[in-house]
Amino acid sequence: MTVEGELRGAAPHLLLDSLRTSLTQLYAATCADLLLIDYGFTSLHPVAPVQSPARASHVPADAGPAGRVFRTQQPYLSRDDGPTATVYLPVTVRGDRFGVLVVDLPADRGTPETTESLGRVAETLGHALRVADRHTDLYRSTRRTQALSIAGEMQWDTLPGRACTGPTFDLHAHWEPAYTSGGHLLDWSATEDELLLIVADGVGDGTPAALVSTLALNAVRNARRAGLDLVGQAGLTDQALYGQYRGKSPLAALLLRLDVATGAVEVVDAGSPTLWRIRGAAIERVELDRQLPLGMFEDTVYVTQHLRLLPGDRLVFVARATGESHAAGECEAPDGPVGRALARTRHLSGADAPAAVVRALRETPRGAQDAVLVLCLEWRGRGEGTPDARPDRAAPFPP
Repeated sequence: MTVEGELRGAAPHLLLDSLRTSLTQLYAATCADLLLIDYGFTSLHPVAPVQSPARASHVPADAGPAGRVFRTQQPYLSRDDGPTATVYLPVTVRGDRFGVLVVDLPADRGTPETTESLGRVAETLGHALRVADRHTDLYRSTRRTQALSIAGEMQWDTLPGRACTGPTFDLHAHWEPAYTSGGHLLDWSATEDELLLIVADGVGDGTPAALVSTLALNAVRNARRAGLDLVGQAGLTDQALYGQYRGKSPLAALLLRLDVATGAVEVVDAGSPTLWRIRGAAIERVELDRQLPLGMFEDTVYVTQHLRLLPGDRLVFVARATGESHAAGECEAPDGPVGRALARTRHLSGADAPAAVVRALRETPRGAQDAVLVLCLEWRGRGEGTPDARPDRAAPFPP
């Protein structure tokens, strides 16, 4: 039976045992361990039981061969003069990075061909982990360096993950604090034709904020799965929040639809988080006509606005807790903390930029205690040479 078949038939908490048996039979592996990234995205933690004593404790996500593979998402084959070769492999599903699989092999089996084959095994393991997470707490427990608050548990159970990639786009997110909750809302759905996205500011902290965002998230999913457009999604979510809270817990949100083939964008700005665009070396805040936050008044009517992306454009959403109003001049102006953070991190990949922006914002005097969510959406376009990919043929952001 194939590795995929063995993993599919394994009990959710025994995925690693099943994988080790397959790796021994197919690759003569002498040891295999799975390191999972913690919720804070700072360290890699081994799933118990650990086979190699050297991998019995966690390692930093930015150091050593495992950290290198996690950051670069490229397999790494380590060989020396001894009898063993070690292969480090990224465990990632559609851009969402789970951790690193480490496999020890006889030295003569440590070849580029074997590394490539094991890379496919690690990808299969990632898909199996995503399914197993629904049936066991083993992998989520491994990822914790400290206890989650109840609100944090709610947020991690509702948010879809940190990343989603498609043929023409990359979407990556990072938020802090990781072990409590800023009440942020984030969700997406991708098809062959479109990417639908919602991102929202937090409404404070703790369980009350998590309840607001959970209600809003389920309302927008209900509307989206019923086939409603962005206006319908905003309207239904607005009604759900107002019906429950009577205007006391409005949610500042931005709903977006990207045509993944053309870069055309529709937006409903419901008092939204800050939206920025990075195009080449230029960084600017995208000025949208803000409408009322979701749930502020009964039967609010929303309208869409339209943008156009060029290949290589990056949209950055910066959502912060709204327990206190923030001064637009300080937090959102191009020369303010957000603009400076984006300028410092624009050279980073879309996968690395969100965490770097969050760190930069939390280092500022006003941002140190804030809950922050940063999401980067990059549209690669259909490739060089097509009409829609040429900057002189694609429209800028229209009014």
